[in-house]
Amino acid sequence: MRTEPTIATQILELIQTEGLPVGSHLPAQLLADRLRVSRSPINEALALLAEKQILRREANRGYFLAEPVQLPAKDLAEKLGIDETNVVADVYFRIADDRLRGLLPSDFKETEIRQRYGLTPAQLGSVMARIASEGWAEKKPGYGWTFSAMLTTADSLLQSYRLRLALEPAALLEPGYRLAPEVIERCRAAERHLLQGGIATDSAAALHERGVRFHESLVEGSGNPFFIDTIRRVNRVRRLLSYRSMQERSRYREHCEQHLQLLDLLERGRNDEAAQAMHVHLSSTLRNLEKISAILKP
Repeated sequence: MRTEPTIATQILELIQTEGLPVGSHLPAQLLADRLRVSRSPINEALALLAEKQILRREANRGYFLAEPVQLPAKDLAEKLGIDETNVVADVYFRIADDRLRGLLPSDFKETEIRQRYGLTPAQLGSVMARIASEGWAEKKPGYGWTFSAMLTTADSLLQSYRLRLALEPAALLEPGYRLAPEVIERCRAAERHLLQGGIATDSAAALHERGVRFHESLVEGSGNPFFIDTIRRVNRVRRLLSYRSMQERSRYREHCEQHLQLLDLLERGRNDEAAQAMHVHLSSTLRNLEKISAILKP
């Protein structure tokens, strides 16, 4: 599996993906939610980026972008000397892969995870907090943990896409559908970043987050809480298999072009055509996943 970059590098990726201008505020809790980690590593990363003069810290206000992030995040991190492997994120992916391979039991104790992966107590806490926040493990009443029901087979990932194929085009046809201009521009910036090199350099987590935010943003435009809640739940449980499917990235350029087409249609109010384009897009993704199903198998 790909080695996950440091939290600081992921923040740089997020700044670049979102196209944030100089002066943008970077709230720690927002970053923690987006990167699905606790605030402690986020605060450490923000302080590091401030030390490198990419950010500036204002008393009682937090951190703000001081310099434009123009280089690819990975290259900038290397230039700044902050590209060392993030142990917590690396172990997170090892646990995910071992779970998908059936090497970890459904019920486990924190001490077992700590010993198996050679973690310090602080690293263990960070890893378990991330896993719990993503919903694929939870504390048992009393003592110990249990892995939650989640997608662990290639067939289940394909089934999740068939569900999305039924729901997402319909969401674009909801009465009163509206996608705010700033949301459209944010999504466009993310796709352009990938087409300009991010497909090859972004982490699996960043790629997954970009795809999730795009599709959830479009569904949120429906204003229908049933559509929105269902798609969020599907995205949450398909995360691990999605990470594995990202070992094969050749299809991403086509994905980006289809996403940009969808944004153009929605911006012009051509929702019927957008719904059809969404059906074509998800159908194409489904076919591509079927072709690489061997990657998804233990």
